[in-house]
Amino acid sequence: MLKTLARLLVVLACVLLPACAINQKPIVHQPMSVRPGPVASTQAETGGSIFQQASFRPLFEDRRARFVGDTLTIRITENTAASKSSGANTERTSGIQAAVPIVKGVPGKTFKDLELEASTSNTFDGKGAATANNVFTGTITVTVIELMPNGNLLVSGEKQVAMSQGTEFIRFSGVVNPITINTSNSVASTQVADARIEYRANGYIDEAQTMGWLARFFNNVLPF
Repeated sequence: MLKTLARLLVVLACVLLPACAINQKPIVHQPMSVRPGPVASTQAETGGSIFQQASFRPLFEDRRARFVGDTLTIRITENTAASKSSGANTERTSGIQAAVPIVKGVPGKTFKDLELEASTSNTFDGKGAATANNVFTGTITVTVIELMPNGNLLVSGEKQVAMSQGTEFIRFSGVVNPITINTSNSVASTQVADARIEYRANGYIDEAQTMGWLARFFNNVLPF
C-alpha cells in the first residue's frame, strides 16, 4: 500500500513539475494594459455634434502619449557589459626542532638520544574573474497605466509571439518623462526610469533547460 502511494506521489510530481518550473510570475508593473476611463455624455459636456468637450484635443496638437490608456512605443536598446577580477596569495612556514637528553633511570634504551624535528608549510593562492555582456534590442508598444502627480507616465505592456516550438513573451514597464517622448510617440528604453524588461519563453525547449523544484530540492539537501 505504501509503495503504491509513493508511486502515485512521484507520478503527480512529474506531472506538476513542468508547470511549476515554467509559469513564473512577471516582474513588470501590473496591470500590463489598461483601458481609458468612460467618457461622460451629458449635454453640458457634449457641446455639439462636432465639438466634444470631454474628448476634445486641439487641431494642431501632436499625438504623444499623455493620458491613461494612451499607447507609447519603446525602443529597447540595452547594452551592458561588466567585468571583475580578484586575487589573493598567502604563505606561511614554521618549523620546530628538539632533542631528548640522556636521562638516567629510564628503563630500556628506546628513548635515549632521541631527536625530534618537525616542520609545516601552508600556501594559499586564489584567483577569480567574472565577465558579463548583455545586448537586447527591439521595439514594443506599451500602454499608460497610471498618470503620476508630477506628470510622469507609468507604462506597461506585453508582446507574445507564438511559434511551433512554443510562445515567446516580451514584457516591459517603467516610468517615462513626457519630455523624452519624440514626435513619433516613441522613447528609448535607456531614458525610462525603473525599467523592467523580460524575455521569456515556454515550450519543450525551455522545459529542457529548466531545473524542476524536485531536482532543486535534492540539489540543496544533497550538495555532494
